[in-house]
Amino acid sequence: MSKYETDFYAWTQEQAHHLKHQHWEHLDLGNLLEEIEALGRQERQQLVNRLGVLVGHLLKWQYQPENRSNSWRATIREQRRRIGRLLNNSPSLQPFLPEAFQLAYEDGVDLAIQETNLPDFTFPETCPYSLEKVLDMDFLPESQ
Repeated sequence: MSKYETDFYAWTQEQAHHLKHQHWEHLDLGNLLEEIEALGRQERQQLVNRLGVLVGHLLKWQYQPENRSNSWRATIREQRRRIGRLLNNSPSLQPFLPEAFQLAYEDGVDLAIQETNLPDFTFPETCPYSLEKVLDMDFLPESQ
């Protein structure tokens, strides 16, 4: 069994050492490649997750106005900020944004259903907000 399978942290440190000192022949290229690809997938998934939380809170804001709170407003603001940072740090995610937004809407609806106890049919099949509105720091939807 390799160190990759038995002590992942030690394996990462070892690989970093080999890279730093250009010990190319000691690199575990197969696993290193797999981990680098996984990091890219994590960035994409983080974008979908953050958009899902953001959309879910916008839906809650719109469809359950009697329960609006500073906590919801803060979560909306925080997710927008974090999405902005993620896109600034990884601008190549920008072309994935429309697809991420579509995927995130489903997650956002699920979050809104769980946290509001409103029936599924309350929420539209497609997102009632444009991507631009969702990312706009000043946008909050009107009550339904």
